[in-house]
Amino acid sequence: MNLSESSVRSSDSPAIQTDVCQLKIGFIGAGNMAFGIAQGIIASGKIPPSNIIISAPSTNNLPRFQERGVSVTHSNEEVVERSRLVFLAVKPHLVPKVLNGISRNVTQEHIIVSMAAGITLETLEELLPAGTRVVRMMPNLPCVLLEGALLLASGSCAGEEEETLLKTLLSPCGLVEAGPEPWIDAHTGLSGSGVAFVYVFAEALAEGAVKMGMPSALARRIAAQTILGAGVLLRDTGKLPAELKAEVCTPGGTTIHGIHALEKGGFRAAAMGAVEAATERARELGKK
Repeated sequence: MNLSESSVRSSDSPAIQTDVCQLKIGFIGAGNMAFGIAQGIIASGKIPPSNIIISAPSTNNLPRFQERGVSVTHSNEEVVERSRLVFLAVKPHLVPKVLNGISRNVTQEHIIVSMAAGITLETLEELLPAGTRVVRMMPNLPCVLLEGALLLASGSCAGEEEETLLKTLLSPCGLVEAGPEPWIDAHTGLSGSGVAFVYVFAEALAEGAVKMGMPSALARRIAAQTILGAGVLLRDTGKLPAELKAEVCTPGGTTIHGIHALEKGGFRAAAMGAVEAATERARELGKK
């Protein structure tokens, strides 16, 4: 189905009776993730800012949305009433309260997209009216700069149509993939928390250079550019990390000696352990 020429519909649920370019989109929560996603939707060119509304209990984060032509309110109910695609961008512990407050306004025409870590599809569906189309989405911080990594998982009443719509709208935010719900927690560990792991590595790289005599500010800039360049190469060449590593390592050279030091320090096991620990914590949050 051509999303730009026809209404968006799920084979098991009612159509959103509108052309995609006229789709009304709402956000409940006005933090960095909501801002990044909203920027991506606007950047797609498919949705005008005037079709987007966002709610938050305070005005602190609302001006940056208003500057981009997005409507703002303090009423979550108003967001639901004026939207068909609603992003839930609040802290996990607030989800039950927020959904209880809006559930009477939710219809089967709505798609509810939750960005709350650890809140399962089962929990979301229990808190919303029967038949509601629900999607879990886990973004990461670089979405703010439209360089994010997002993973989608659909509930029992949503599926390929909803995922296709979201991929179309969110592609400017970065990489958008879909998979089964258990992958969401692994994605949290890999990419959601993984951003912070990369920052720890960047900090350590820079401190190593400072130890060797480089000024701190310069070391931080070079570390950031090194990670950026390495990431772009990994993404755009399609080569495996091991292949790119081999291209840098010359026999008896500086890089292989440095890698040996990383291996002696347990770097690889520590990185894998960090992803595992963050994933397990996400699973624990989902059981509460």
